[in-house]
Amino acid sequence: MTKQEKNEVIELLKDKFAQYNNFYVTDTESLTVDQVSKLRRACFDKQVEMKVAKNTLIKKALESLDSTRYTGVYESLNKVTALLFSENPKNPALIISSFRKDGNLELPVLKAAFINGDVYTGDKSLKALTQIKTKNELIGEVIGLLQSPAKRVLSALLTHAEKKSEGAAAE
Repeated sequence: MTKQEKNEVIELLKDKFAQYNNFYVTDTESLTVDQVSKLRRACFDKQVEMKVAKNTLIKKALESLDSTRYTGVYESLNKVTALLFSENPKNPALIISSFRKDGNLELPVLKAAFINGDVYTGDKSLKALTQIKTKNELIGEVIGLLQSPAKRVLSALLTHAEKKSEGAAAE
């Protein structure tokens, strides 16, 4: 790879890291070509971008953006690395889990995940990442919690009004 090609890859990666607040670092070394194709297809279906790049180029791209912000990710840059970029922090975790379950595999291995500024390291984090609530899910829960007391008050008022009207009708 020429210096010019390396610089182009670094620029492409910088754009992706700047575009997305969430990305996963996975090890795809032991996957077959067919399995990698299936993983790419699964990513495409869930609007997750998958990029494979050399670890040194990934590190240079991250360092050029903010050397301290991504410190926790640097240790995971070894072996073959595939990056999964997504607007939804949960989708890559769901893809990896589903891919493993469907293929009866333990691959790809999650090396790290960068979610809205927080770094999750190691494959043991995968289950927790599948349970992350998205922004829209959290908003829905808050709205539900806010509506709940109002619904109870309205229900109590309606019940009271019905009892009152039944009492008035009986007289």
